Amino acid sequence: MPELSVRELLDLDRRHVWHPYGPMPGRQEPLVVESASGVRLRMADGSGELIDGMSSWWSAIHGYNHPVLNEAARGQLDRMSHVMFGGLTHEPAVQLAKRLVDMSPEGLEHVFLCDSGSVSVEVAVKMCLQHWRSLGRPGKQRLLTWRGGYHGDTWQPMSVCDPEGGMHELWQGVLQRQVFAEAPPAEFDEAYADRLRELIGRHADELAAVIVEPVVQGAGGMRFHSPEYLRVLREACDTHDVLLVLDEIATGFGRTGALFAADHAGVTPDVMCVGKALTGGYMTMAATLCTPRVADGISRGEVPVLAHGPTFMANPLAASVACASIDLLLAQDWRTEVKRIETGLRDGLAEAASVPGVREVRVLGAIGVVQLDHEVDLEAATAAAVREGVWLRPFRDLVYTMPPFVTGDEDVARIARAVRAAAREG
Repeated sequence: MPELSVRELLDLDRRHVWHPYGPMPGRQEPLVVESASGVRLRMADGSGELIDGMSSWWSAIHGYNHPVLNEAARGQLDRMSHVMFGGLTHEPAVQLAKRLVDMSPEGLEHVFLCDSGSVSVEVAVKMCLQHWRSLGRPGKQRLLTWRGGYHGDTWQPMSVCDPEGGMHELWQGVLQRQVFAEAPPAEFDEAYADRLRELIGRHADELAAVIVEPVVQGAGGMRFHSPEYLRVLREACDTHDVLLVLDEIATGFGRTGALFAADHAGVTPDVMCVGKALTGGYMTMAATLCTPRVADGISRGEVPVLAHGPTFMANPLAASVACASIDLLLAQDWRTEVKRIETGLRDGLAEAASVPGVREVRVLGAIGVVQLDHEVDLEAATAAAVREGVWLRPFRDLVYTMPPFVTGDEDVARIARAVRAAAREG
């Protein structure tokens, strides 16, 4: 393939390439990345490098071009890049499943490896629905969640994203109507907890599961809430015979300061979804974990198998890199690193509270959020961050950052300056 100039590449991109959450043809010109290393993205136009404040949508926790992950990919590529998983198995998938079982909340023993975070939520919902059908309770087919959530862009996940003001509002009247509680307050509120208990009890006969993002709601609004609500949900689900699904796609692998956000509450869900950082941002892979209770329920049915099987399920190349990424994370003092970033973001973003138009500043683990009192001007905010030498991707009324765990203190401070600049300009 002949090498294209940046201008030629952008012209072709605009005509043919559909970017996420964008129109066709595109209206905003993307930046062209030539290469990436550490926490820096090198621009193809010769303008230099940008510090990645987004970890490539929260996935590249070890940064880019990491020698350990590169070696894992090269080594596996020499053995086999892919083989079907129906009727076959291989060491990378088995090793990855074992690692996930060992590191996840106790009681999650079975692992379904799939293609992406959205698909892992689809699989989780299918597990819950099929569990109840197999036990002769097909009426348990709705899901309960709270507002402000985001679980992906495929069909079932869209149905449990916030139905008002979210990116999936277009599909109201087409998606299945689920049961929504109000968004959880930041601090624990017993009255709100009572409303959750009452809502689960009132709909128990029709609920297959409760599904929430634990502690941090991601793309639905970057809100934080008390881990105590997870204990309330666990107890209420146990009382009323409802399954509990925790979507840890964004929060898993240390992002919130705990290995999984569920660990803040000491809670084990019946089903847990992971993705994003699973492969250290190298390639797409996700997983849905469940307890023996869920698997046993499915096996008792007329169709005793989970009716799902992606072509690239358990891809050996992705599984091998995922194993290396998990080993790399656990071999280091990741808690100290995340705490260091949290301290840097807390210090660096404190000034943002006095910026006109800023409603709130919040930091948890390696997550920093500045919420505005208006819709962010994406083009202006992005340009402001780029002038500071940082890549950010604001949305709705939010300017936020989730840096790679290897981001140094000076770069964390620079990211914070960029967030403040984006908040001022946006």
